[in-house]
Amino acid sequence: MTGFVALDNVTHAYGGDGGVVAVDKLSLSIAQGEFAAVVGPSGCGKSTLMKLVTGLQVPRAGTIAVAGSKVTGPLKIAGMAFQAANLLPWRRTFENILLPLEIVEPHRRRLRAEREAYLARVEALLAQVGLGGLGAKYPWELSGGMQQRASLCRALIHEPQLLMLDEPFAALDSFTREELWCVMRDLHAARAVTIVLVTHDLREAAFLADRIFCMSARPGRIIAERRVTLPRPRSLEVIYTPEFTDLVHDLRQQIATARQGA
Repeated sequence: MTGFVALDNVTHAYGGDGGVVAVDKLSLSIAQGEFAAVVGPSGCGKSTLMKLVTGLQVPRAGTIAVAGSKVTGPLKIAGMAFQAANLLPWRRTFENILLPLEIVEPHRRRLRAEREAYLARVEALLAQVGLGGLGAKYPWELSGGMQQRASLCRALIHEPQLLMLDEPFAALDSFTREELWCVMRDLHAARAVTIVLVTHDLREAAFLADRIFCMSARPGRIIAERRVTLPRPRSLEVIYTPEFTDLVHDLRQQIATARQGA
């Protein structure tokens, strides 16, 4: 199987021999620059998939490759954002965003010597997500939506080739969530980054993705794949169209069927 992200017959379990099998014989391929979404019933292995792709977990069987190389450990070319922003409260927003650069080479060596250039990069990212001029604020001075925007900046600051998003907007109110869909849409359009979004929100998947993979109940495997043909750029008005509604209903039926098979 080829692709920028490629999983071939992957099986993974937790708890040693006889443990819980999270995903079983899972295969999928995602092209470079593609925005892919993964949906499915609770406990189907969506977050496990994210950990496997980024090298935080090593599969029991099968192979995973990213950018043509087998994944054997944590990926330096990946950025990650989660449901909780997890900003350090004692660090200002720009310091939180710089945090990955203190860890990831070659940025770690360059950070002190090229600090002004990196600060300019932070400011550009903040402006891109609507937080221009707020880098000196502490996390507790920001709303939940603002914190999540800062979390996206932190995931992108080292210019990753792959961005993994694990339910990043799930804790937000519906209005803020839709605002951040548009932020994410614009970030993807502006950057040559491959994105994999794990979400329970079928509308979110349909609005953002080029392709949607639907997983079965545990142990997870891909049971359906849908290409989103809605033209880009997409405005929020698209969510009221019959084409959008039909896609969401189709995905919901796939998940209902998957639950019945649990």
